[in-house]
Amino acid sequence: MISQPSRHCTVELQALPSRIGQVRRIVSAQLRYWHLDPLIDQAALGVTELLTNVHRHAEPDKMCTVEIELLLERLTVSVHDHDPRLPQINAGDSLATCGRGLAMVAAVSESWGVRPQGDAGKIVWFTLPAPSPVVTVSSYPVYRVAEKTPARSAVVG
Repeated sequence: MISQPSRHCTVELQALPSRIGQVRRIVSAQLRYWHLDPLIDQAALGVTELLTNVHRHAEPDKMCTVEIELLLERLTVSVHDHDPRLPQINAGDSLATCGRGLAMVAAVSESWGVRPQGDAGKIVWFTLPAPSPVVTVSSYPVYRVAEKTPARSAVVG
């Protein structure tokens, strides 16, 4: 039984540097709307890296689709581009300024992967565990049991 319906958002764009920042803001706003604020930094970093790869490497064009979906306490972020070449993680220098995007995605995500789509290109995705919804407990009055004080004994005298 699904306790919460799927939540889904799709953005189509040309992966240009100016558009990457816009998509980061869209993803961040969507996660805030879904009350998933703790995932914003990881999701924004991951989508930035995936879109940067499309911008740098995808041929014949830079058109792509970003999709975010929340299903059963798992957020999946994916980028579909039209280039059938599959990306690979570079085991390069940790001080390098480029070529570490997928390694960073792997580091911040729960899982990631690539789904080849034949001549239609590929989908590169990553998942993040969504925090469980906050359960609010109604407040109940707190009763205190008063300690019994010893009864005074009457002095008859």
